[in-house]
Amino acid sequence: MTEPVQSLHIDIVSDVMCPWCLIGYRQLQQALVATGTAGEIRWHPFELNPDMPAEGQNLREHVAEKYGTTPEASADSRVRMTDIGAELGFAFRFSDDMRMHNTFNVHQLLHWADQHGRMHALKLAFFDAHFTDRRNLSDKAVLADVAGETGLERAEALAVLADQRFATDVRDAESRWLKQGVHSVPAMIFKHRYLVSGAQGVENYTRILEQLAQMQD
Repeated sequence: MTEPVQSLHIDIVSDVMCPWCLIGYRQLQQALVATGTAGEIRWHPFELNPDMPAEGQNLREHVAEKYGTTPEASADSRVRMTDIGAELGFAFRFSDDMRMHNTFNVHQLLHWADQHGRMHALKLAFFDAHFTDRRNLSDKAVLADVAGETGLERAEALAVLADQRFATDVRDAESRWLKQGVHSVPAMIFKHRYLVSGAQGVENYTRILEQLAQMQD
């Protein structure tokens, strides 16, 4: 009798404003397929810009202000990410008027979606909405629209955002990961114990998965 395949538990701490979080996830997915690994992915909240105002900020202005990046370096980085995304089957569509957004409401909807078994689908839909479709994730109506498009109840999504019922849960989760030393994303934790930071590339993720498969728990 064949034993059931045990899934590899993978926690991913990330923010949907982070292009490298999407790239790292896509690279990991390719590595999971390449190694025939069954992965059980759990998403966790992190805010790149917790103090950002509700209306967000122009992306180029934000990068220059926060990191001191020149316009030329910023443009080069966006081209690089677009090329990497294309190799991974994802369309980054950066534009000069693209904005960064405060994602506290995004994380609250993801927490709610998890209760309905739809967190993963909604997380990926938010990545698409922001990076490919350039939708305004500062707008609660847009957030509810995206939730509805993934099979969740749009009206309930609006209610969740209106009463902020999961605000404390999200803040507590963010705090827990910060206390565990996660101060940048993506952060991937394999088997609840092995932390890998940053988008590592398909080859490196493949090696990591192979090494984990050889370990005895």
